[in-house]
Amino acid sequence: MKLAGKCHKFGNDVNTDYIISGRHKFKTLDMKELAKHVMEDLDPEFYNKVSTGDFIVAGTNFGCGSSREQAPLAIINADIGAVIAKSFARIFYRNCINTGLPLIECDTDQINPGDELEIDLDQGTLLNKTTGAVIAITPLPPVMLKILSEGGLVEHFKKYGTFHFD
Repeated sequence: MKLAGKCHKFGNDVNTDYIISGRHKFKTLDMKELAKHVMEDLDPEFYNKVSTGDFIVAGTNFGCGSSREQAPLAIINADIGAVIAKSFARIFYRNCINTGLPLIECDTDQINPGDELEIDLDQGTLLNKTTGAVIAITPLPPVMLKILSEGGLVEHFKKYGTFHFD
């Protein structure tokens, strides 16, 4: 699985309320509407700057806070290709895989805002096309790659009716 896009960089400890503020979660269940508010407390113009496939890049502990699935679903519906960070909150990590949002764990120090990135999940590499740096990523287990390739756990169950990881 290959992904390509531009970096939109944030810092450490980006919690789920920064990803999608609680004030919006109670107004609508429409994920496309919620997507318009992704990351707005950290960057009010974020949604208008993002192109399909772009990446959110951060430091450590991305997705800390609540366990609600609205955060990864809003990111998906904002057409973000993946989230790249040094580390993720564990429940956020599982929610992302289950909803079909790729997460990339790696050292993000060599990635700057606006850098063009290319990720090869099968090879376990991230190429910073802007600087030429090749960054090793923490490989995803084959079962998670399969779930992601099918669009998440619900889509996997629709396709097979059960777990199917051949």
